[in-house]
Amino acid sequence: MRLHRLSLTAFGPFGGTHVIDFDRLTRDGLFLLHGPTGAGKTSVLDAVCFALYGSVPGARPGGGALRSDLAEPLTPTEVVLELTVAERRLEITRLPEQPRPKKRGSGTTREKAQSRLREFDAVEGAWRPLSRSHQEIGEEIGQLLGMSKEQFCQVVLLPQGDFARFLRADAEARARLLGRLFDTRRFAALEERLSIRRRAAADRVMAGDERLLALAHRMAQAAGADTDLDDPSLPLPDLAVEPPRSGRGRTARVPAQARGARTDAPGPGEPGFADAVLVRAAVARASARERLEIARSAVRAAEAAERTAAGRLEEAHERDRLQRRHADARRRAAQLAARAEDHTHARDRLERARAAADVAPALALRAAARRELDAARAAERQARAQLPPDLADTDGDGLADLERRLRGDLGSLVAARRAERRSADLAVERTALDREARADEQTLLDTADWLAGWDAAREAHQRRIEAAQEAAARAEQSAAQLRPAAERLEAARRRDVLDESVRTAERATLDARERAAAAHENWLDLKDRRLRGIAAELAQGLRDGEPCAVCGATEHPDPARAGAGHVDRAAEEAALADHRRAEEARGQAEARRQSAKEALAGAAATAGDAPVVELAAQVEELRTRHARDHAAGADLHAAREAYARAEREYERRRDEAQQAERRVAARTSHREALDRERAALEEELRQARGDSASVAERAARLERQVTLLAAAAEASRTAHACAERLQDAEAALSDAARGAGFDTPQAAAEALLADAEWRALHQRLDQWQAESAAVEAELADPAAVAAAALPPADPDAARTAHEAAGHRLRSAAAAQSAARDRCGELDRLSARAASDTRELAPLRTAHERLDRLAGLASGTSSENERRMRLESYVLAARLEQVAAAASERLHKMSSGRYTLVHSDERAGGTRRSGLGLHVIDAWTGQERDTASLSGGETFFASLALALGLADVVTDEAGGTRLDTLFIDEGFGSLDEQTLDEVLDVLDALRERDRSVGIVSHVADLRGRIPAQLEVVKNRSGSAVRHRVPG
Repeated sequence: MRLHRLSLTAFGPFGGTHVIDFDRLTRDGLFLLHGPTGAGKTSVLDAVCFALYGSVPGARPGGGALRSDLAEPLTPTEVVLELTVAERRLEITRLPEQPRPKKRGSGTTREKAQSRLREFDAVEGAWRPLSRSHQEIGEEIGQLLGMSKEQFCQVVLLPQGDFARFLRADAEARARLLGRLFDTRRFAALEERLSIRRRAAADRVMAGDERLLALAHRMAQAAGADTDLDDPSLPLPDLAVEPPRSGRGRTARVPAQARGARTDAPGPGEPGFADAVLVRAAVARASARERLEIARSAVRAAEAAERTAAGRLEEAHERDRLQRRHADARRRAAQLAARAEDHTHARDRLERARAAADVAPALALRAAARRELDAARAAERQARAQLPPDLADTDGDGLADLERRLRGDLGSLVAARRAERRSADLAVERTALDREARADEQTLLDTADWLAGWDAAREAHQRRIEAAQEAAARAEQSAAQLRPAAERLEAARRRDVLDESVRTAERATLDARERAAAAHENWLDLKDRRLRGIAAELAQGLRDGEPCAVCGATEHPDPARAGAGHVDRAAEEAALADHRRAEEARGQAEARRQSAKEALAGAAATAGDAPVVELAAQVEELRTRHARDHAAGADLHAAREAYARAEREYERRRDEAQQAERRVAARTSHREALDRERAALEEELRQARGDSASVAERAARLERQVTLLAAAAEASRTAHACAERLQDAEAALSDAARGAGFDTPQAAAEALLADAEWRALHQRLDQWQAESAAVEAELADPAAVAAAALPPADPDAARTAHEAAGHRLRSAAAAQSAARDRCGELDRLSARAASDTRELAPLRTAHERLDRLAGLASGTSSENERRMRLESYVLAARLEQVAAAASERLHKMSSGRYTLVHSDERAGGTRRSGLGLHVIDAWTGQERDTASLSGGETFFASLALALGLADVVTDEAGGTRLDTLFIDEGFGSLDEQTLDEVLDVLDALRERDRSVGIVSHVADLRGRIPAQLEVVKNRSGSAVRHRVPG
């Protein structure tokens, strides 16, 4: 990265616009940035940082606080930096958020921050805009530089004071600085992640114990309150610990004595707790199985009693059923005998319906034939109604012969119809040729008229272009004269205003001098009067038994007393403060007077002695002349465009006339050919049309006649066929009626039954037959006959006895089911407890491993001998690299005496270890802490450390080449020889075209470094001066 140019406007102490040319300053590689305190040296470095990153270093204010209080209200605060990085020449412009006067009304408004990034295109030789987005520009600069703002401020703007404190700082302070420069957040995050995982593993283990405790409670509940599990000989778990009420709770231990529990039983988290839970589960399962066997025996006895009662109940029900069935059969037999006559009549009606069913198909066939004949005759009448009256009585064969003749006539008109369409197309084409001929004739007439005036139009265009060119030249001349004339007018106006300001400033300066002299006299008078009464002032502070500040005596018999008009210390200090304020006001007044005089001299030098009225008239005349010529010259482009359009129109019209002439010649022969073809077609069409208007009209009339004849002939044939089919159906129906035993077809039709009547009659006969057979079978059943001879059965008494036996069986079965469920629940809970115990074993192992790793990473483990955290270990490696790089320069600056080394000694107490920094003194051979270095030694040690850190951070950031460095202060503590050695080291930095800027107050450096940038301050704002040899 190399800086080329920096422009500051209204930034910090700089009220106006000031440009710093780094290319001139760094021509020899080393330059000095100096100036009085508060002039703005640091502000130059702040501006570089602000241009690159949009903010200034450290905790300094940003935004509107960057704006100079000395700037004009309409002058915006702006920083423009031109630099080369990664072989790309860029220009960065930054404007912070700042106030500006409102465009309407009074007061100010806030202007948002702005950023612009441009790149110089060497091929086109111009700047090319890249972005106006703060975020995009920040990402682009960050990627090119490869370092953050904090790293840049430590690497490029080397602050000696910070590194001097770094040498004397403890490990924690060094870790904070190194952590900002070398991104070690991932290692700190790893430490935190290991700690979180350790806590999570501990929670999982505790959660496993809590699950086992909950299972133990559930097994106790499943075993029942009447099960005794408190066997002193078994290692049972302590169930006095309450299980968690939710998934995230923790177990709560209740004192065992308060709950009557055993005091030697293990609890959650204690050794043997899981095994004790498994033993308790085994005891509960054995007790439950014993109770299950007892329940099974009771169920077997109840089942036998229930089977006996069920048999007796079934026997009573069966006797009652047979007795009831036999009585019902005798009742039904009496009912069948009463309906015997109705049964005979229904059977005869069904036989006649069966005979008529054989005639039904013939009846349906005759009805269908009659319907078809009626429809065919209606269609025939409708078709014949469409024919001419002379064809109404013609039979079907005659209509068919007439249709065939008309179809022959229609076929002979096909060729004539094609000829008629061709004749119409020829007429359209002939009309189009006539229209095109008229258009071409008009084109030739228009073109001839236009070309006749071409020469005059061309000369008019040329005269217009020449007049615009002359006006543009005059406008340039008047514009060149207008700018200096306007500057003289503005300077004359300032001259007249500043003349009055100078006189006002001189009067104010005279008044300030008089007030300062009076204040000075007053202060001297009060000071003299106080000194004369100083003994009384000292006596006011005397106390008995305390020594006097003057003589040392502890007794004060006659202390001095203040006289009339005594002046105390407060009055003197107030007079001194008034004197200083008056002197400051005097200095400010003289500065304003001098500033006004300088401004008046500058304005007079520019404007001369000419009055404002005369200069204003000259400017107005130049502006009028320039506006007139500029307006006339602005027509040059339009005149050239109009001339070019006229030339294109000339070429177009000439080509258009030539093409029209060629089309006229070709069209004449084509028109004659069309006329000959159309005459031949008209003779053929006249013969084909006959008495019709056209061939198409005659063909349409023939097609309508053919269609009507064909429909009438077809309807006549269909009606004749339907009449023949009806005669055949009548004959077949008569034969079928006689064959079925009916005298007439009408009698057969009357004997037919509908489907619903047929099914109802048939079903009634079937039901009669089935009922008669069933009654006979019931009356003949030997079991029913035998049961009817026995006494009546009593099923209610048998049912009561059976219900009592069933109740006893259900009670026994419920007890057996409860015992079986208890065994199943205990088996399930025991299996789950065993599974949880197996799953918990690897969790305990993982927790132990994570606890060991987290302790090592955090430095709290006994295995970490140096109590060094993981982040500190990484920073220690970086510090070791920095110390090695710094020692190369420190060795040369100290004439081979000092070498920086990294120390990883263990710190006492809980302090951080691994970030120690020592220096080896080659003269004594001793290694000691860097805090023991003297002031001068600390300076070049911190300088070497800063340069070494810059090298390491640069490598860490991706090896971005840094061609411009700044070193801030610290040279005043060096002797002449050491200063020469330090400058030699800095001079070595210029190798490979690197530039170094030194920020210092040391006057001796001004004689040693020729290239200088001086920052001077005055009442109108700071300014910069380049002092470069040659």
